[in-house]
Amino acid sequence: MKSSLNTLLNEDWELGGFGIYIHWPFCTAKCPYCDFNSHVSSHIDEKLWLEAYLKEISRIHQLTKGRIVKSIFFGGGTPSLMSPDLVYDILSHTRSLWLINNDCEITLEANPTSVEAQKFIEFKDAGISRISMGIQSLNDRDLKRLGRQHSAREALGAFTIARNIFNRVSFDLIYARQDQSISEWRSELQQALSGDLDHLSLYQLTIEEGTAFGDRYAIGKLKGLPDEDRASDLFEVTQELCELNGMPAYEVSNHARPGLECQHNIVYWKYGDYAGIGPGAHGRLTLKNDRYSTEGYLQPDRWLSEVSGGCGDKLVQKLPLKDQGQEFVLMGMRLTEGICKDRYQNFFGHPPKPTVVKNLERDGLIKATADRIYATPRGRMLLNYVIGNLLVN
Repeated sequence: MKSSLNTLLNEDWELGGFGIYIHWPFCTAKCPYCDFNSHVSSHIDEKLWLEAYLKEISRIHQLTKGRIVKSIFFGGGTPSLMSPDLVYDILSHTRSLWLINNDCEITLEANPTSVEAQKFIEFKDAGISRISMGIQSLNDRDLKRLGRQHSAREALGAFTIARNIFNRVSFDLIYARQDQSISEWRSELQQALSGDLDHLSLYQLTIEEGTAFGDRYAIGKLKGLPDEDRASDLFEVTQELCELNGMPAYEVSNHARPGLECQHNIVYWKYGDYAGIGPGAHGRLTLKNDRYSTEGYLQPDRWLSEVSGGCGDKLVQKLPLKDQGQEFVLMGMRLTEGICKDRYQNFFGHPPKPTVVKNLERDGLIKATADRIYATPRGRMLLNYVIGNLLVN
């Protein structure tokens, strides 16, 4: 029985697939809300970075031989600041090692300020198939507050350039901003939805410790943030408008036309395996019946130094089954389709508690079928509560 369970768990990642995340840690400026691992640098030696990326990719390949790559994602930082030649060399090396799915999604994040038509053509030639643009707002006042270096007009112009070159283009918007009214957000979101979009990532502004916004908030200098009721109203408006425009939510913060969901993020949410390569990059890898959490060294110079010594990861930690189960529920319940009951049982050794499921259903927060549990629209608004209950063991 134990051997059978080990086999199931060793193959569990296949239900989500295998993706590769490449972290480019550099930006031209640090946004006040951003808690990602990004750095401003006046000089970047791309030859040195290429050598490090290729070395780490080769190391990860030795651990994951024979897998088929479902997606590759260049995140950051601002990966559109990379040269197309650097992207091409990374992708060529990756293709030389793994089997690449015929419809492998290869995404590059871009800021509107780093968009040039010629450079985007070169990125496409390098192998990029999808662009994700950090537009964040279509309101110049709020773009300034968010520390963005582009105007709304420049953002829309950059989107048009990308749309004319790539078949797949997504962009991000942040809402629940300072002094933002429901009518203002409705108008802004409708403007975005009226464009030739196939995917939208719509995030409520969160105030994170260690950011400039976090510091301002701590001393009472970040005014005009919405209270819980208005934030809920903004969320409801978001769901309503996206549904009406053929862009339903497939995850709490992500909307797409059917069939055009972001495949890389689905690897995360379906609790597949992914290699995290680059400073501060996180990964999850199943190796010989155990799943490991990995994390790269944060500082770019330190990461380069450690890679030259053999490994850029500062953390490689075996995850207990209970921790895996918690991650599976935390990630999977974000999806509109929810989680598989059999996978829940494999991680925890028992199905979700019947009384918990019954109570959540009674309260209109989840739906349970023979094989799945998923949050209702109301449940997605109270997702932390739903997840907390499902994790009661």
